[in-house]
Amino acid sequence: MSRRGVRAAVAGALVAVATLTAPASAIGAAGSDAAVRAGDGGARPGMFFESAESPAQGPEERAAEMVAAMTTAEQAASVVMGHIPTTDLAALNSYMAQGLGGFILMGGNIPATDAELRAITTALAPDPDLPPLIAIDQEGGIVSRLGGDDFAASTTLKSLPVEQATAAFSARGSLVAQAGISVNFGTVADVTADPSSFIFGRALGVDPRSAADRVVAATVAQERFLASTLKHFPGHGAAPGDSHHAIPTTAETLDEWRASDAIPFAQGIDAGASVLMFGHLAYTSIDPAPASLSPRWHEIAREELGFDGVIVSDDLGMLQSSGIPEYADPVANAIAALDAGTDLVLMIAGSTDQTAGQIASGVAAAVESGALPADRLADAATRVMTLRLTSSASAADWILCTECAPVDAGP
Repeated sequence: MSRRGVRAAVAGALVAVATLTAPASAIGAAGSDAAVRAGDGGARPGMFFESAESPAQGPEERAAEMVAAMTTAEQAASVVMGHIPTTDLAALNSYMAQGLGGFILMGGNIPATDAELRAITTALAPDPDLPPLIAIDQEGGIVSRLGGDDFAASTTLKSLPVEQATAAFSARGSLVAQAGISVNFGTVADVTADPSSFIFGRALGVDPRSAADRVVAATVAQERFLASTLKHFPGHGAAPGDSHHAIPTTAETLDEWRASDAIPFAQGIDAGASVLMFGHLAYTSIDPAPASLSPRWHEIAREELGFDGVIVSDDLGMLQSSGIPEYADPVANAIAALDAGTDLVLMIAGSTDQTAGQIASGVAAAVESGALPADRLADAATRVMTLRLTSSASAADWILCTECAPVDAGP
């Protein structure tokens, strides 16, 4: 069930939700205390809450109205997720005042204390009533940005019972959400049995079925707290090479993909993942272009796998790092990704405090010239806005609940 589905199921009721089998420290607890979120409208482990009455207008309808009232420039800014490597609160607040739809926290944004990190995520929301999507790569293990994440990760989870993946990602999702982060780019749905593959240590399984089981567990666990992400669609396992420096390619056919690499993504989508990250890798028998710039792969994700959430590109700076001349311009890359069907363009490598604004201006100009259809930008902006509204509806302060008692409940 999606996060919106969970909220709809419990709206207007006094609900007790089970504390999941995660270490108490993972959910901000001390001793036997449980961590809770006050005033939250969605199901969260170890808490009691009374949610507000559901509004007559759903987030999709409200998002569509808000986007329709925006200028083209505002819509363009809203589909850009940017990054600058600083912990300066004023600089971060000014950067996001451009109207950007999101920000990704990297190592250079992570301060020494939890309180300082919460101040950073607060500064990233110039309008606290409509915060941007604040994202992080918190896979655990090999890829971790936050301190305190000593929970089981891919290197061991691939050989442990599925229940351990549920426990680990319940803890991890809580750790991320407590910091005021709304999106975790944390679920690797790629699958490979090849130890020499750069993605092997980050994959949750060595075969499609075992990977899918753990991807589902990670997705369901995290969606209780935040928007989880499946990456890197359509799958790095079949394409040798590291997309941080090249465009990995494979001759795997569509039928072969459906029977193998597709399975963890399909299962994760069915489990309710909010975000799908497209990789910079090419399945040449399907489309010679990288999947992130491929209309065909976007069509497969939407129509064949039924994904209706936010599609985000992997870091567009990686395309530049490939050294291929046609991918040297980040603005052109962003326009091509949006035109292919991406909703949120991500820019990290090589990004300055000017880059996100330049991308937004370039996207707006492409719409004005007719190079990018206006309805494609509006659709992307609406999907991003819907997720922002859903995320802001669950924004609340985490507190310790010394009187809350765990109860038995279904997943």
